Amino acid sequence: MEEAIESWLQELMGGTLGTSVAAGAIFILFLCGRKIIARLIISWLQRLNRRIESKVLGEILLVSAPPLRLAVVLVGLYAAGQVAPFSDQTVQDIEKLDRSLAIFTLFWALYLAIKPLLSLLNKRIAMGPATMQETLSDFLSTVARVVLVFVGTAMILHEWGFQVVALLGSLGLVGAAVGLAARDFVMNLISGLVIFFEGTFEKGNWIRTPEIQGTVEDIGFRSSRIRCFDKSLVTVPNSKLTDEALINFSRMTHRRIYWTIGLEYRTSQEQLRDIVQDISEYIHIDDDFETDPTKTSTFVFVDTFADSSINIMLYCFTKTTDWGKWLGIKEALAYRVKQIVEGYDAGFAFPSSSIYVEAMPMGKPEPFLVPGQGQAGPS
Repeated sequence: MEEAIESWLQELMGGTLGTSVAAGAIFILFLCGRKIIARLIISWLQRLNRRIESKVLGEILLVSAPPLRLAVVLVGLYAAGQVAPFSDQTVQDIEKLDRSLAIFTLFWALYLAIKPLLSLLNKRIAMGPATMQETLSDFLSTVARVVLVFVGTAMILHEWGFQVVALLGSLGLVGAAVGLAARDFVMNLISGLVIFFEGTFEKGNWIRTPEIQGTVEDIGFRSSRIRCFDKSLVTVPNSKLTDEALINFSRMTHRRIYWTIGLEYRTSQEQLRDIVQDISEYIHIDDDFETDPTKTSTFVFVDTFADSSINIMLYCFTKTTDWGKWLGIKEALAYRVKQIVEGYDAGFAFPSSSIYVEAMPMGKPEPFLVPGQGQAGPS
């Protein structure tokens, strides 16, 4: 490459002064005026866009300024090459360089336009559920960018005479040698696709596996990042998330409260019946609880006779799934249950044991006589 540039400079200096100066002036003119020219072109396109009112085209124009400036420089390079006193071989080399840079500019512009184009595609065909669209869009954006980089690089290599097909074939032989080592990567990649297209979870979801629990921050090709509740960040291979049982708490329709309320054995039948009835009425009247039998099940019953208590089972669901709101509703329910139980002069039981002694191990104890109150002595 250095030899080629040196040869171009020698040919340029060996030509007539007028043509050399003209070629240099053309290139410098386009190089210095690239920002102004690009701004004028974008302004003209934006005026046209106001007529059709395309939001996507507006976003594309906002990100297209850098590639457009490079395109202006390429036009100047091509024009200077046509004027400069170069040999036919040098002109062909410059045109080859110009085409390579043009390919780079085109794919650079497409790379920057991927996000607004995917936004338009999503509006047209609605890629998946509304909650998954952002996650799926990010994934497809990554895939599209990888493809563009690969195809653009292949086209540039082909422009300079590299046999891309033969190169890929040789890479295939190398790939066969490292296939076993890449097996885990392929498995994680496939698992990532399964997560996306099945909608197992998405960004922001609260999930739990046998080993980890937290909020999903990112879903990538090979792995996903989970932010635990202690604020630590854990990277988990996608295959591990698809092979193990996974609970997605963010997909809950309602949130459950399941208690066992233990009352003392001295509680009468009437007290038990009234306590159960009042708790059930509170749950059915309060708007924070979902009691529609077609959506959830609600149970408040005397359940079991335990060792130290008569147990009441309380099983209900709240309408909210938000953890903070759910804790507040549960706290209010606890206060109300305590008020009801104490209002009927009943009490909560706690584990206890009773010991019955039939005989003392050391025989009958001697009576204790208080000094001064014992039997009178002989008179």
